[in-house]
Amino acid sequence: MRCQVCVIDSLVILFPIRRGRKPDMSFRRGVVRQSKFRHVFAQAWKAEHCIDDVRVSRVTWDTSLCAVNPKFIAVIIEAGGGGAFLVVPLSKSGRIDQSCPTVCGHAAPVLDIQWSPHDDNIIASASEDFTVKVWQIPDGGLTSPMTEAIVTLEGHSKRVGILAWHPTAFNILLTAGCDNVICVWNVGTGELVYQLSDAHPDLIYSVSWNKDGSAVCTVCKDKALRVIDPRRGTVLKVKEKVHDGTRPMRAVFLSDGKILTTGFSRMSERQLALWDTKDLSEPMAVQEMDTSNGVLLPFYDPDTNMVYLCGKGDCTIRYFEVTDESPYVHFLSLYSSKEPQRGAGFLSKRGVDVNKCEIARFYKLHERKVEPISMTVPRKSDLFQGDLYPDTAGMEPALLADEWIAGQDAPPLLVSLSGGYSAPLSKHRDTLRSKPKLVSQDSGTGAAPPSAGNAAATSSSATKELEEEVPQPRVATRETDGNTERPKREEDLLNELLAEMKALRAVVLAQSQRIELLERQLARIEDGDV
Repeated sequence: MRCQVCVIDSLVILFPIRRGRKPDMSFRRGVVRQSKFRHVFAQAWKAEHCIDDVRVSRVTWDTSLCAVNPKFIAVIIEAGGGGAFLVVPLSKSGRIDQSCPTVCGHAAPVLDIQWSPHDDNIIASASEDFTVKVWQIPDGGLTSPMTEAIVTLEGHSKRVGILAWHPTAFNILLTAGCDNVICVWNVGTGELVYQLSDAHPDLIYSVSWNKDGSAVCTVCKDKALRVIDPRRGTVLKVKEKVHDGTRPMRAVFLSDGKILTTGFSRMSERQLALWDTKDLSEPMAVQEMDTSNGVLLPFYDPDTNMVYLCGKGDCTIRYFEVTDESPYVHFLSLYSSKEPQRGAGFLSKRGVDVNKCEIARFYKLHERKVEPISMTVPRKSDLFQGDLYPDTAGMEPALLADEWIAGQDAPPLLVSLSGGYSAPLSKHRDTLRSKPKLVSQDSGTGAAPPSAGNAAATSSSATKELEEEVPQPRVATRETDGNTERPKREEDLLNELLAEMKALRAVVLAQSQRIELLERQLARIEDGDV
């Protein structure tokens, strides 16, 4: 082989030369994909913020065993002689007493629980006793055991293990049981409005609504992926053998209409696949992860287009970003701990802490503990990060149950998360110091203390009054009318602070839009578009 000799600072380097090709002496810089979620950081909360002594259920049904919303956390627990689940306020921490009241109205173990997306006090539970019950949790949590449900739905002939609330229509609930039947209920009236009994020949593993609730996707024990219109009762699309493995699969609809599935290969390797509903002949992307028996539970965030995979029995949580660029599913990172998880609850975006740039929060179930885990994006700025928090689905339903049953579809109504942002006090400490402060009640007068600018004048006038020993009418008036003047001063100060907060919020929104614009321009420059 011929070689070219290159001498650099007395160092001789031999470069092999292929025939017909000149040596390439250029060093190309590696291209790194730009994403604001490349550095998502996962961190478990401290022990004092965890919930201890929770007897997590040991049922073998592959479910998350936990449901979370901005008000409450619900966990399916062990119960003798029936089924029960625990409901406590989200702010609750520490040890749970054994006498803590539970929701215990089922005659057999509870398999699945889901909070209503349109009412944070409404939760549905599915059980092995063939029934689905809907409960109304009072504000502040339970004060006594709850045994009477507001609605009981009876229509399945075997145990019920899957619940899915409609994303935009009020009081529409989908259930699926081991009788291979899908039922759609109007919870407001308690009636069964649609029933699909011929669509699946075997056990249903997973059901997921699309963005506007016009269709659902399901995976079944026959390894097929189906897209179904529940109102017409027709199967729109079918893909045989989504994953070759025999273990349970999961599927979730993405906001752009694609479907993400998790399953197992023929060699029992866990897989993640992305499918385009327009053409299900081949997957858009397939990723193989490891060889474990735990079923991968996907949790999808439509605002950030991120997917979190929690495997039952795993010690890790993997997270991916789904984009329109090949390879479409991009692995970001993983959270790893020492203890395996029995299940996990995923907090809706309305409950995250926007002041800490928290984009997601999990509640990991241990054998006897619930541990919160925050997913945050590190940012140096203290301003509201508008690019991390686009408008998200709010509690207001887009449709009533009768409107959806009549054939109407509508996307979810979005709300801004900027209302949960509060500016740090350190930024405005100097401004607040210069504001007049109210005198405490034990001072005996309603007059405000003098500001720094006229302190000398006040002091000299007080000295002059003492020297002359002449009572001043002005002071007497303040003492007698102090009780009436104080509310007025408090109201004026409150109005002034509210006006200042509105102005600061406007500045924050303007700056966040400017930052977002600059980030887009920087991305275009780095991609070579400009």
